Amino acid sequence: MKQNIQIGLKKNWKQFTILVIVNAFVGGMIGIERTIFPQFAELEFGIVSKTAILSFITAFGITKAIANYFTGRLANKFGRRNLLLFGWILAIPIPFILIDASSWSWVIFANVLLGISQGLTWSSTVVMKIDLVGEKDRGFAMGLNEFAGYFAVGVVALLTGYIANTYGITPYPFYIGIFISIVGFILTAIWVKDTRVFVHKESATDNTTQLENVFLETTFKNKTLSSVTQAGLVNNLNDGMIWGLLPIVLFSLNFDNANMGIITAIYPTVWGIGQLFTGKMSDKYSKKSMLFWGMLIQGLAIVGLPFTRNFYALSSISAILGLGTALVYPTFLSTIAQATSPKQRAESIGTFRLWRDLGYAFGALISGVTADFFGIQYAIFLIGGLTIISSLVIKFRMPEQIKSIKECIEVEEVKQALHKKKNIQIIDVRNREEFNQAHIPNALNISLQDLKEYVSKFDCNVKYVTACGKGGGRSAEGAKLLKEYGLNAMWLCGGTNKWLGLN
Repeated sequence: MKQNIQIGLKKNWKQFTILVIVNAFVGGMIGIERTIFPQFAELEFGIVSKTAILSFITAFGITKAIANYFTGRLANKFGRRNLLLFGWILAIPIPFILIDASSWSWVIFANVLLGISQGLTWSSTVVMKIDLVGEKDRGFAMGLNEFAGYFAVGVVALLTGYIANTYGITPYPFYIGIFISIVGFILTAIWVKDTRVFVHKESATDNTTQLENVFLETTFKNKTLSSVTQAGLVNNLNDGMIWGLLPIVLFSLNFDNANMGIITAIYPTVWGIGQLFTGKMSDKYSKKSMLFWGMLIQGLAIVGLPFTRNFYALSSISAILGLGTALVYPTFLSTIAQATSPKQRAESIGTFRLWRDLGYAFGALISGVTADFFGIQYAIFLIGGLTIISSLVIKFRMPEQIKSIKECIEVEEVKQALHKKKNIQIIDVRNREEFNQAHIPNALNISLQDLKEYVSKFDCNVKYVTACGKGGGRSAEGAKLLKEYGLNAMWLCGGTNKWLGLN
């Protein structure tokens, strides 16, 4: 069974397509709240405080962030598909709670469920697609994933705005959520398959350096991972502000629900469609440059909001903001995936998504408090400024080279692989005299000078570990030679001396 596992987008297009469709349903669940919720709070519950109105985003952001983290940590243990199914089970009651909510507390509770559901479902589909496609098309895969999700956000936001304008704020817009959650669960239960076997397949040939502490490296220490993480947090911080305050701004400018729906839908729609192109771009062009320009464009667009009152100008700003977000969103995930080993990828993505979606909570809280004390205009300026600062962090802290390759393999790792009878062979590249003095049991002795002559006899399905006395000299040259001929090779950290305890 495992011998038939092949990594790649073309090889797994059927399962990949199903996951794209499922993620569209996942995104649609957020879209039901995107346009109408601030007005829903004011008309149905009499809430006018910006901080109180945005509390639903705070509840959503915190719970989604925590769910992201634990989805990443538990994905290898319980399976991506099982977590995805559980996320859909939590989604089904949400629209019913919103329809029958007798107080704002029930609305907050519904958004707690929505946050957990989104963390489980969206994180699972992200990780599963990354498992399937391999490194070559990872950015394109993330572009398709995020396109499906956020295009659905835009479409459903537009649809709920139209329905609310025609039939009222409640209950009709929430019927869409009932349909989405039930169909999403059925699609997953019938057609989605787990992808953990693809992780085992990729791990066998991956030489990416493993992180000592995934959470700390992704959050603070690793310059690539932590730069991406802070940008993700700020990106969703400004998205939380747009989600909560933009409808209030448009309402104060006397736009009706239909026009509000158009303006608020343009942003996630451009964001979604744009990722069809920016995802593939991140496979070919500098990820660092795309992240820098994407964050900068977002910041400048946000700062321009308070100066605009015209429908077409606001629509243009919404489109520019969507473009900036499209540049960074698939690039975030493809960068994290490239910078981490397959075994740690799910947890690192979970950590990134923890901080990224805490941005919703921080954005709602910061912009709500600032708007209540100083006015909406100052809240918008603050969030725009933070977004521009984030772009500068990318510019000056994040290195150009993303992938940190582990050049040597530890003695204990080789011993464990041999004990498990994996396809691994040690080649001692010293001369015969040195080999006879002391050598690793069962190692082949092929001197560095003769190694090239034996390459054609080596098996591409075997992992070769070159060894010399102390490691890093002739063994490093031997591993490099084997790699040049397309073989899976690493040199032994510490060499024969470390293996035999002679150091």
